[in-house]
Amino acid sequence: MNNAFLLTLCFSLLLGACHKENQEVAAPRPVWVMKVGTTDTHASGSYTGEVRSRYESSIGFRIAGKITSRDVNVGDMVKKGQLIARLDPNDSRLNAQAASAEVQTAQANLSLAKSELARREQLYQKQFISKSALESYETQVKTSQARLAQAQSQAAVSQHQTAYTQLLADREGVIGMIQAEPGQVVAAGQTVAQIYDLQTLEIQISVPETTIAELKIGDTALVTLKESAQPYTGRIREISPAANSQTHAFDLRIQLLNIDHRIKLGMTADVMFSEANTAQKIIVPSTAVTQNGQQAAVWVIDPQQQVHLRPVTTGLLSEQGIEITSGLQAGEIIATIGVHTLTEGMQVQAVTPAPEVLR
Repeated sequence: MNNAFLLTLCFSLLLGACHKENQEVAAPRPVWVMKVGTTDTHASGSYTGEVRSRYESSIGFRIAGKITSRDVNVGDMVKKGQLIARLDPNDSRLNAQAASAEVQTAQANLSLAKSELARREQLYQKQFISKSALESYETQVKTSQARLAQAQSQAAVSQHQTAYTQLLADREGVIGMIQAEPGQVVAAGQTVAQIYDLQTLEIQISVPETTIAELKIGDTALVTLKESAQPYTGRIREISPAANSQTHAFDLRIQLLNIDHRIKLGMTADVMFSEANTAQKIIVPSTAVTQNGQQAAVWVIDPQQQVHLRPVTTGLLSEQGIEITSGLQAGEIIATIGVHTLTEGMQVQAVTPAPEVLR
């Protein structure tokens, strides 16, 4: 009887231990979670740029020659058509005179050919010469006319080259650079001076590839200079279609809408874009995204606290996290940390960490 009692007691204790072990195994796994919501994303932060002119003209002589004088200095304001520098005109003048003499020679030859043709026509009418002989003199007249036209064209070119000995400003602005000294010999097309248009100032900045998609031409911007606390209004005028091969950033040109005398070329400027450029996007921590084969996926927690693997489409990666372009809806609960230990249908216990933990 005692043996039967002992067997019963041992069996009860063993059954209780197994039941306790099953309860421990079935306990929900604690998982850090977050509620999916839309985030206002925009080109946040301040971008540092430089004040530039939209029109920066590099000008030079159209012919080679020796500089005899320079009429402006760096920093001088010039108007369109104002003299910048001039070349020695002697060679160009002699070329023009030679070309003019060629024209006179061609005119004399043409007059002689016409006179000969007139005499031959009279002889032909009296049947003293053949038709073929007359045609040869007609050909000489046409040849002389062509040579005259060629000489006149060459004379016009030489006359223009005489005018090219003067380098004139092609626009109104300020002289930003000049490389011309009397006695210096320059080649045709060599840059002698640069003119900056001060009426079309803008800011050139570089924007990383993670935020370039959020900007478009015409977006407004707030511009501040290091030397002035007054803000200026700007607008995106140009976005480079290709990123810089070294920095992988895109160059932007911000047109300034309210220019004053305090803005100088080369100044450093800070650019911030308007909140009107924001977009609603779903962004989740990078730790929440896992791979299911070749497909990105996240673990979604249903109202019964069970996890289910959901395929998603990801977008750009930023400091805020990974953008989810499809597959998730605002308000859903997803696992954020420890996603590689989860299995389909597993019972979990949702734990919401502090926001800074998920950054």
